[in-house]
Amino acid sequence: MTNSANQPPLVRLAGVNKHFGTFQALTDIDVEIPTGQVCIVVGPSGSGKSTLCRTINRLETIDNDGGVIEIDGTVLPEEGKALAALRADVGMVFQSFNLFAHKNILENVTLGPIKVRKTPKKQAETEAMKLLDRVGVGHQAKKLPAQLSGGQQQRVAIARALAMKPKVLLFDEPTSALDPEMVQEVLDVMVDLAAGGMTMVVVTHEMGFARKAGDRLLFMSQGKIVEDTTPEQFFTNPQSSRAQDFLSKILTE
Repeated sequence: MTNSANQPPLVRLAGVNKHFGTFQALTDIDVEIPTGQVCIVVGPSGSGKSTLCRTINRLETIDNDGGVIEIDGTVLPEEGKALAALRADVGMVFQSFNLFAHKNILENVTLGPIKVRKTPKKQAETEAMKLLDRVGVGHQAKKLPAQLSGGQQQRVAIARALAMKPKVLLFDEPTSALDPEMVQEVLDVMVDLAAGGMTMVVVTHEMGFARKAGDRLLFMSQGKIVEDTTPEQFFTNPQSSRAQDFLSKILTE
């Protein structure tokens, strides 16, 4: 989806750097993601993919050197209520599902809308059930997370993120903790979201998904964005030797 000249990008990172001690995890990151785009982030382990994803809602802080992150034209605050409010517009799905173990599935999904969005409980439950049905686990609504498979828990985590009605969804390797037979059921939900126009930033090792659902692909290496292209271009004609080396390893496994 192209971005009109008068519409700010939904997500904008400009001059973003991140150090962990002396290690520089991100170097001069400049990215603009328009509304409705599915942006896939790939690269070798330790390349900065997850760090990039986690800075977008300030789960990771960035270096205080003039770099800026904006969500829908508003600079991401450093802390406080303003950050909490803006963070509510940025949904996050983690590797490990991060569900509340002592709350049932329905309660996990309604907690955010009730507490943060101040949605009336009955309305929150009605909307949550629609989302749980959408991701195929509505019949599990009264169960605790431990009673569900990993794939089902991750689909609940997606429903929980959607319940906040976010402007953008971040996925940090959402299938890496799953058994192989559960991966596809989660990817199918994500493909459906992509087809529905949800703005998504997806850090993943699932190259088939990247090729099928992505509008854009960022290849990272050593904390830098080395290629910013389409999935098709990346997989058929990578421009950098680092990308060629990466693909030669993963596509022959």
